[in-house]
Amino acid sequence: MADFIIGTNTSPDAHAQRRLEGPIHAERHVNIVCVGAGASGLLMAYKLQKHFSNYSLTVYEKNPEVSGTWFENRYPGCACDVPSHNYTWSFEPKLDWSGVYASSREIYKYFDDFAKKYNLKQYIKTEHQVVGAYWDDGSSGYNVKIKDIKAGTEITHHCDILINASGILNNWMWPAIPGLDKYKGTLLHTANWDDSVDLRGKHVGLIGNGRSSSGIQVLPKIQPITSKVTTFIREPTWVSPVQGLEQHIYSEQEQRDFANKAGLLTEYRKGIERGLNGQFGIFLRDTKPNNDTHDYMLAQMKEKLQNQYLEERLIPQWSVGCRRLTPGVGYLESLGKDNVEVVYGEINSITEKGCLCDNGKEYPVDVLICATGFNTTFKPRFPLIGPNGTNLQDQWKEEAQSYLGMAADGFPNYMIFLGPNSPIGNGPVLSAIEAQADYMLQLIDRFQTRNIRTFAPTKEAITDFIAHKDRFMTKSVWADPCRSWYKNRPDGPITALWPGSTLHYIEALRDVRIEDWDIKYSGNRFAWLGNGYSQTELDPTADWGYYIREVDDDGPATTGGKRRLISKSGTVESNSGIDFSGKKAAEGEERPREFRL
Repeated sequence: MADFIIGTNTSPDAHAQRRLEGPIHAERHVNIVCVGAGASGLLMAYKLQKHFSNYSLTVYEKNPEVSGTWFENRYPGCACDVPSHNYTWSFEPKLDWSGVYASSREIYKYFDDFAKKYNLKQYIKTEHQVVGAYWDDGSSGYNVKIKDIKAGTEITHHCDILINASGILNNWMWPAIPGLDKYKGTLLHTANWDDSVDLRGKHVGLIGNGRSSSGIQVLPKIQPITSKVTTFIREPTWVSPVQGLEQHIYSEQEQRDFANKAGLLTEYRKGIERGLNGQFGIFLRDTKPNNDTHDYMLAQMKEKLQNQYLEERLIPQWSVGCRRLTPGVGYLESLGKDNVEVVYGEINSITEKGCLCDNGKEYPVDVLICATGFNTTFKPRFPLIGPNGTNLQDQWKEEAQSYLGMAADGFPNYMIFLGPNSPIGNGPVLSAIEAQADYMLQLIDRFQTRNIRTFAPTKEAITDFIAHKDRFMTKSVWADPCRSWYKNRPDGPITALWPGSTLHYIEALRDVRIEDWDIKYSGNRFAWLGNGYSQTELDPTADWGYYIREVDDDGPATTGGKRRLISKSGTVESNSGIDFSGKKAAEGEERPREFRL
């Protein structure tokens, strides 16, 4: 078959005219720019390579290597708080994780190996940082400005579709404490770690214990090797022991079994994933899972702290889950060590020697570690200018409002991975990224096979979604008055989380709700019908009578029927969530089984 392809360097109007000469669904060339080669950017490159032809893709990555946050974060104890065998793509298991919770170096290697295995680095330009993107109405695309970091030059790349895969936890920031620049000791940030610094025998100051998990992970690792650690804590946080998912180092035999026993690793991964997907009830106020989890964690924290002073200051009054839960392996125990001093309260300023706190005391330290997290405002890291001249950085200055975590009104042909109100704390996040990628592929396919000029979510759709989200969040623990990167202030709207579970999100994204999108066409909107021929009849190797059959073997036609087929309904005897409460999930767990209007 000789494919009818609409090539490169063709204007949108010429695309529509050219379609009239070819069969239905002729494929135009699509030029795609992706910002970031972390997990999301690598997945997008993989899926485009697998499913599409007649496209070009360039992924611009500011770092010298791929893997995003897992390349950047390498502080002592840095690890993922999701079990390693489930911090993988659903289709790409890793047989030899070292333990239940893997280090950042192992996770970096997983994504780097993924890029190498599928030859994805051919699309990636490292040490190239996107510094701006500007809508060009004549070509209906973006002129993207990129800084070549090594050369110190700037280039421009025009694209039809711009995908922002720069992530959330990659724009680290120093704490807003006066005098930080005056400190004369060694200053470190967990997200910009200097491996050459030797902490052995040093008096180390550690700022942070909450909004990111880095401070909780660092302390148990550095406590045994330092002369003293003074940890500065300004607010309480829940630290979550997880029954059945404690840290465990896999033996060589276990790794061999995962590699050689058919189905063993898949069932192990499924069991953990089912548990992670079953934890959603703890995020809903005044449910039995939430109350049981609260009581259990309260008892566990008291047992491990064994200190009335610390209990009063470190155990929160707000609900479990208001902040992201972290296993915190060894953290509470470290607080009670002889060489650890806990200073609770605000740091008024940084001096030449250390920290001056609101108790009037100065705490000199040799090394000061800031585990103070990232800029999580969701604003793009670069100016993004839409057709009406609006900068998305300004539009989202007060509150980031997206369409289902993936797009913004007024910014056509622009899509986002893990944008505002994605399920980043609701359950397994990589499965949500896969759902977002598949949704984007549907839009790109429509764009490629029809004479679509632009696509963008409508303002009305986003307004309705935000209203629904805000209503739902009033029932959640995330609305409690804690300081969390899920929201920009303790009483502010929740901008980081999806109003539902991860499984709920996957079902919501299964099909494109085209009614929520403002679609503009080049030429007649039906130009994609072409010259009257189908693609099938121009393919001599295709079965021109493919719809003739002996039985009705159609798949389900309804939403519910499709869901039951995909989820293999009826094949599992029972499911239970991850147990944060010390009790078996079967004991009265509240989960609706069926709901009919």
